[in-house]
Amino acid sequence: MKKSIVTFMMLLLFGWTQAQNLLPYIKAFETTETVSATAEKLQANLGDNGIKVVGKYQPANDKNRFVLIITSPELEGAVKKTGGLAGFALTLRVAITSENGKTIVSYTNPTYWGNAYFRGSYTGISPFYGILTQHLESAMKATGTFTGTPFGSKSGLSAAELRKYHYMMGMPYFEDNVELASFSNYAAAISKIESSIKNGVPNVALVYKTSVPGTELTLYGFALSGEKGESKFLPTIDISSPKHTAFLPYEVLVMGNKVLMLHGRYRIALSFPDLTMGTFTKIMSTPGDIEDLLKKLVK
Repeated sequence: MKKSIVTFMMLLLFGWTQAQNLLPYIKAFETTETVSATAEKLQANLGDNGIKVVGKYQPANDKNRFVLIITSPELEGAVKKTGGLAGFALTLRVAITSENGKTIVSYTNPTYWGNAYFRGSYTGISPFYGILTQHLESAMKATGTFTGTPFGSKSGLSAAELRKYHYMMGMPYFEDNVELASFSNYAAAISKIESSIKNGVPNVALVYKTSVPGTELTLYGFALSGEKGESKFLPTIDISSPKHTAFLPYEVLVMGNKVLMLHGRYRIALSFPDLTMGTFTKIMSTPGDIEDLLKKLVK
């Protein structure tokens, strides 16, 4: 009898622990409206709730996928308070995906990505995320029947695991980012990227640009095309349902005089934490391909 009670308590504790885990995406609602009509309504409702859409595009040029890239005073405030690599947290992504005859709206889970990108500083800026989450949910409720169902991983990750996340031994952590280039100063770094965008870079197209006033932090998002771009790797890794459409676009952060990107083996794994090694092997070249594409911006 005593053994049964102990077992029962352990199961309860395990269940409670699992419930605290975070998943990378939130499924907001389903609708029978088209992707374009849903995106139009959602953009208006996001704006009404103080959330700014800074970019939008079709990942992998797929007509069944659409992404709105968003920022807000809360995200700007959190990044400004912390600075540095937290600049990667300046945006979140809202996805509208046509799946199985329905249009599904989802978005990157603020708490999941906040813990991953702010790490030990997250506790201090968590009030910003609390307010942002309320505004996001209000925008979703104004657009459809909100369910707020987390997805993207079977068991998820705890806040502590996210703050020191890496896929497995030998794989990169958040701070193991890739320096694409360094310049004499922040203005020179921005100038080079702006010049590349203006002149055009093969298979790299600007989706958004947003900065934090009063800092030397600017975050860009780029669509990656061509034989080594999104249409190559997205269908290989995004094989579950709901789709992880909000995984893209890929970011480049200008931080002072440095131009940085998150390592592909970190950024992809964080977006697909249940990715099997077999699937990862199929995209073994993708982290390097992404780096090669984005380096064209600073050559």
